[in-house]
Amino acid sequence: MNVKRNRSFSSSRIALMALGISALTACSGQSGKMGDDEFTVQEVTTTSSNQITKYPATIKGLQDIEIRPQVSGFIVKLCVDEGATVHKGQALFQIDPTQYQAAYDQAAAGVESAKANLQTVSETEVHKKMLHEQKIISDFEYQTAVNNLLTAKASLAQAEASYTAAKQNLGFCTVTSPSDGVIGTFPYRIGALVSPSVSEPLTTVSQIGDMYVYFSLTEKELLALTKAEGTLKEQLEKMPAVQLELSDGSVYNESGRIDAVSGVIDQTTGSVSMRAVFPNKQNVLRSGGTANVMFPYTMENVLLVPQSATVDIQDKKFVYVLQPDSTVKYTEISISNLNDGKNYIVLGGLKSGDKIAVEGVTRLSDGMKITPITSAQKEAKYQQALKDQKEGNLATAFN
Repeated sequence: MNVKRNRSFSSSRIALMALGISALTACSGQSGKMGDDEFTVQEVTTTSSNQITKYPATIKGLQDIEIRPQVSGFIVKLCVDEGATVHKGQALFQIDPTQYQAAYDQAAAGVESAKANLQTVSETEVHKKMLHEQKIISDFEYQTAVNNLLTAKASLAQAEASYTAAKQNLGFCTVTSPSDGVIGTFPYRIGALVSPSVSEPLTTVSQIGDMYVYFSLTEKELLALTKAEGTLKEQLEKMPAVQLELSDGSVYNESGRIDAVSGVIDQTTGSVSMRAVFPNKQNVLRSGGTANVMFPYTMENVLLVPQSATVDIQDKKFVYVLQPDSTVKYTEISISNLNDGKNYIVLGGLKSGDKIAVEGVTRLSDGMKITPITSAQKEAKYQQALKDQKEGNLATAFN
């Protein structure tokens, strides 16, 4: 019988301890209080803050080169696939070379014929010069030989020009990449008739070793960044590195630098175009993509309040300010649109030295009297409660 009674007592004690632990955990939650009227407060002081502003941006390659045919003909071969990485001089398309090969062969034969004719006429001119010097032939006959020589030289030059043009046209039948980059889409396939006058290019080669990212700042923001002394180039070099938020919300793992700013302000939008350069060794960035440029700002002598200390009502922010009589006053504040995700920058409604409730604000009401404690006092009480519980002082562990 005593064994059962002891077991019952032990079970009750374990249940009481479990209940105590649950109560302790609840007390350490977001309510921010250790007693019924104890709330954590924090003094608002001026400080510096590192903030980030995001600007919508478009991504472009250093060059987006349109590939257009320079001769007419049917496409007989696609040498690469869409989206492939190519190198300068690599073959992309093959245009039917039949007619251009024939023209090349004809031009090459014309050069050989012109050379042979020039050789004959040149020897004739030498022979007739000797006869003319011996007064055997007339001046007219010798001049005719000289003129024939000049004509033969001109014919050779003309034949060589035709040969060069034919050779170039034959080379144009193999369309090559003008630079390293990535291939775009193919609007024309095998069998399509193309010419230099087609409306769409055969494809586009984008240089993506480094990428340009274009975004815009307002005139006011630009002035704040560039009103310092020095040339624009020197000011651009002093600008902080920027980050890139990709379309999936992730942050690109390489930093970029601002290297150019437009010299003209758009009168319609009042903004100016900026350009940043980002390395793209892994080919993550693609020309035509969209992202957000993350521009860092350092703000001095600002008031910060934790976002958890504010109450939102109809797009307005409120905090509970501690009064001298230990009551709290429901106070509206104005904030900057810049924030670091944890704190708000206060533009109005508070002054340095004010104390606000930072936890348990949903339990407060205007004019409510509280017992203010600091975060250090709250933590000390919490640790003491843990110690009392561990030592079995249940009578004081949850006071």
